[in-house]
Amino acid sequence: MRPLRFLRIVNTVGRFGLDEFVAPSGPARAFFRLAYGGVDRSRPRGERLRLALESLGPVFVKFGQLLSVRPDLIPADIAGELAKLQDKVPPFAWEQVEATLRAAYGKPHAEIFASFDRVPVASASVAQVHFAVLPDGREVAVKILRPGIAAVIAQDVALLYALADLAGRTREGRRLRPREVVAEFEHTIADELDLLREAANASQLRRNFADGRLLIVPEVYWDWCSRDVMVMERIDGIPVNAAERLRAEGIDIPKLARDGVEIFFTQVFRDGFFHADMHPGNIFVARDGRYCGVDFGIMGTLSERDKAYLATNFMAFFRRDYRRVATAHLEAGWVPAGTRVEDLEGAVRSVCEPIFDRPLREIYFGKVLMRLFAVSRRFDVRIQPQLVLLQKTLLQVEGLGRQLDPDLDLRRTAQPILERWMGERVGLRGLVEQLREEAPLWARTLPQLPRLVHRALSEDTTSRLEAALLRLEAGQRRQARLLAVIAVALAVLALGYLLH
Repeated sequence: MRPLRFLRIVNTVGRFGLDEFVAPSGPARAFFRLAYGGVDRSRPRGERLRLALESLGPVFVKFGQLLSVRPDLIPADIAGELAKLQDKVPPFAWEQVEATLRAAYGKPHAEIFASFDRVPVASASVAQVHFAVLPDGREVAVKILRPGIAAVIAQDVALLYALADLAGRTREGRRLRPREVVAEFEHTIADELDLLREAANASQLRRNFADGRLLIVPEVYWDWCSRDVMVMERIDGIPVNAAERLRAEGIDIPKLARDGVEIFFTQVFRDGFFHADMHPGNIFVARDGRYCGVDFGIMGTLSERDKAYLATNFMAFFRRDYRRVATAHLEAGWVPAGTRVEDLEGAVRSVCEPIFDRPLREIYFGKVLMRLFAVSRRFDVRIQPQLVLLQKTLLQVEGLGRQLDPDLDLRRTAQPILERWMGERVGLRGLVEQLREEAPLWARTLPQLPRLVHRALSEDTTSRLEAALLRLEAGQRRQARLLAVIAVALAVLALGYLLH
C-alpha cells in the first residue's frame, strides 16, 4: 500500500501542476514537464495547492492549516487560499450524516433532535459540524466523524513511517528522531478519531478555565455523545481573524492579543494541558471580548519536568541570560555532555539578541527557528518528540498574534505569567503544595521505613544486604528527598516563630 500511496502523491503533484514547489529545476522538473505537460496551470498556484492537499486527505490538510497561519513564511496569495482549509473542506453527503446518526442512536435523528440543520456549518479534514436543537430547546453543535476516515489516516501514517525510516538512516535524521516524531503525530491524530476522547478533553479544559474570565469552553452533553458523534453547547462568536467585525463590535484588539498570550501560557505552565490546534477556524471571540474555543481533538500535555525546563529557558531568554539557556540544555541531556557551555551560549546569543525589545511585526519566529535549528545541528541537539506539538502551537499563536496586534510585546506580556508560575512552583507556596500532594503517600510509606531498614540490616550475607539496600534506595528515594524538604520547612517555620 505504501508504494501506491507514494505514487499517488507524485501523481497529485503532477496533476495539479505543483512541480514548481517540489522541483524548481533539474531532472525532476524535466520529468514532471514531460509527463504532465498538458496540465492546466491557469488557476492560481495557491488554489492548485489547496485542491491538491484536499485530494490527498486529512494529514496533508492539517499541514496546509499550519501553513495558512504563517503569511510571514509563505506568500500572501498561498496563505489566503490555504486558510480555506481551516473549516471549508468539502463536506460529506447528508446520507452519510444520517446513517452515522442512526448507528449512534439506534433510531432516526428526528426522534433525537427537535430540529437538525442538514447543511454543515463547518467541514474539516476529520469531521464536520451541524447545528441542531435538543428536545428541551437547547441549541447545540453536533460534530460527526467522516465515514472511513480511520483507514485513510492509517495509510498516510504508514507512508510517513516509511519516509521517517529513510530519513533516520542519516546522521541528521537520527538527531531529529523522525520515527518518534511520527509516532507522536500518530498518537495525537488517533485521539481525533474518538469523539468521546475529544469530549473528555473539552470537559477538562472547561474545568481548567471554570472562572470564564478569559476563555469560554462549550459544555458537553454526554447523554448524546458517542465515538462518532459529539454534542456540545452552541457557541456564538466571531472568527478571531475577522478583524473588521471585531472592531465593529467595539472589541479591544490589543487586549485580545494579550489575553491570547495569557491563555496559552496558562494552559502550558499552570495546567500542562493545552489546545494544540489553534488555527483561526477553531478560535472565536464572544461579543464581550472573551475567547471561545472549539475542536478539542488535538490537545498537548507536558510533564512537570517539561514545564520546568521550558520555564527555565523562557525566563533565561527574557532576562538575556544565555548561559542559563546553555546550561539548561546540558542539564536536560539534550546536548552531548562534552559540549562547551561558552560555545553554546555564544551561539544562542547570536540568534536571540537581534530580536529583543522589538514588536511582533518585526520578529519572524519562523526565521529565528531556522537559525536555532542550524545551531542545534552544530551542537547535535536531540529533538524532543513530546514538544513537537508545542512547537507547532507556538507558531500558530504567533500567527494569530501577528494578525491581531503586530505591536504586541511578547516578552512583556508573557514574563509576568512565567514569574508568577515559577513563584508558585518553586517558592514557599510550591513547597506547601508539594507537601499537601505527597501527604497521602507519606501516610502509607513512613511507617514501613523502620521495618525495611531492620530487614536490610538483619540479612546475614553481603549480597543480600547489598540487594536490600538497593531496593530500599530505589523504593524510597523520593520519600528521602521529601524528608529533607520537610526538615527544611520545619526549620523555616521554627525560625519564623523565633523571630516573632
